[in-house]
Amino acid sequence: MVIASPRLVRLDGVEKHFGAVRALDGVDLIVEQGECLGLVGHNGAGKSTLMHVLAGTAVPDRGRMTLAGEEQTSYSPAQAKRLGVRCVFQELSLCPNLTVAENTRVFHPALGGFNWRRKAGALIIDKLDAVFPGHGVGASDLVRDLPIGRRQMVEVARAFTATDEPVRLVILDEPTSSLDAHTAGQLLSFMRRVVEGGVSCIFISHLLGEVLDNCDRIVVMRDGKTVADGGAGTFDRDKLVQAMGGVDAQAREARTGKRLVRGQSPLRVRARPSRQNGAAELIAHEGEVIGLAGLAGHGQTDLLLAIFSQARRARANIEVTASVALVAGDRQADGIFPLWSISENIGVRSITRLRQGLLISRRREDALADFWRAKIRIRTPDIHNNILSLSGGNQQKALFARALGSDARIVLMDDPMRGVDVGTKLEVYDLIREEADGGRTFLWYTTETDELKQCDHVYVFRNGAIVADLTRDELTEERVIQSSFTEAS
Repeated sequence: MVIASPRLVRLDGVEKHFGAVRALDGVDLIVEQGECLGLVGHNGAGKSTLMHVLAGTAVPDRGRMTLAGEEQTSYSPAQAKRLGVRCVFQELSLCPNLTVAENTRVFHPALGGFNWRRKAGALIIDKLDAVFPGHGVGASDLVRDLPIGRRQMVEVARAFTATDEPVRLVILDEPTSSLDAHTAGQLLSFMRRVVEGGVSCIFISHLLGEVLDNCDRIVVMRDGKTVADGGAGTFDRDKLVQAMGGVDAQAREARTGKRLVRGQSPLRVRARPSRQNGAAELIAHEGEVIGLAGLAGHGQTDLLLAIFSQARRARANIEVTASVALVAGDRQADGIFPLWSISENIGVRSITRLRQGLLISRRREDALADFWRAKIRIRTPDIHNNILSLSGGNQQKALFARALGSDARIVLMDDPMRGVDVGTKLEVYDLIREEADGGRTFLWYTTETDELKQCDHVYVFRNGAIVADLTRDELTEERVIQSSFTEAS
């Protein structure tokens, strides 16, 4: 099909309701051919719902959609794919029990014949090579065995593959949220190249620098509406944040409270990575916020999970002297209980405190959930709604509420800000510092430099070992990146 107009997508007055929640409130949107459109807004602003409408996975209650010059009256995921629309959702859609090649075959039914595995494997690996040079993914790898960063890479690369159907519009919903700075840079460079070749992209990110540096035009959403639309050059960080209705993270510095001299408190975590050959080890004391940095998949998550496991049974090279809670970054696999309510998801780490006799007190459980809903502004009309009724960022808030509402003195955070908007991040930064000032200890793996700046001490990982031990005064993005490519001694 030949597109006569440079206008690829036009949405007029699109509305979508989920019960009493109005997720989209008369949205108008235009995407030009060969354009990278940045879409920003706080969690719950309606961005992901709008992308589900474009991908055909959500049917609008009202409004018109014109795609490739044709009004769509009966639109579905299959129709979207035929017209060249691809979507990388914030919650990944790969089948965990299938290999990378098999997941590619599911996406491309045209890959038939006796050699379909070889053809599917070659297709996805060629695209991975183009997007993420040195990716380290094999066609026969089971998806469930891949860390979340590599799963994200496979999902992104698969969206750009083509067989008998074209690629005209690729929607990238928080595609760098599970990627380290190096890998995210590879993706952003590739995105610009395909846009210059005539493919359109919608790029959603809470990292405003990524949007400003890589998009041609930016649309801001708030409360289910588009509230600003203009060329990327007409915005800066402050204008974007103001349009979103928040305050800028860079306008505030990390607070430091009074704490004991390092090493003079009974609360302590001491851990040596399993691949560590030298003397380096991670040490955290009471009231400290300790950062774990480095390229994704280099042992940070493994060490956090080993520390979490040690709280229940002794492990070699690990010492933990207080109770532990974990805030998972991969909330779908390791965080939420999808059949439970918001209230139940928040209270599950505090069951002992919520008991009344032999049973859990609904009143106490609801009181805990209501307290944290107000404190970190979980956006829901009813805490008894299913956890999946929340946006991704609000689901992550519920995981923070679960950990911080518990009796744990040590909180492990596995890149927990994935898909969380800038306003919420500021609230969580302040909350973490407040809790640390009260004596709680945090171990925080993150791929974002701005988050590392909230930490008192940072350990950089490479190939499962600690290769640098940096104080806050020593911390710079250049130092972290340089250390990330240094082999452990």
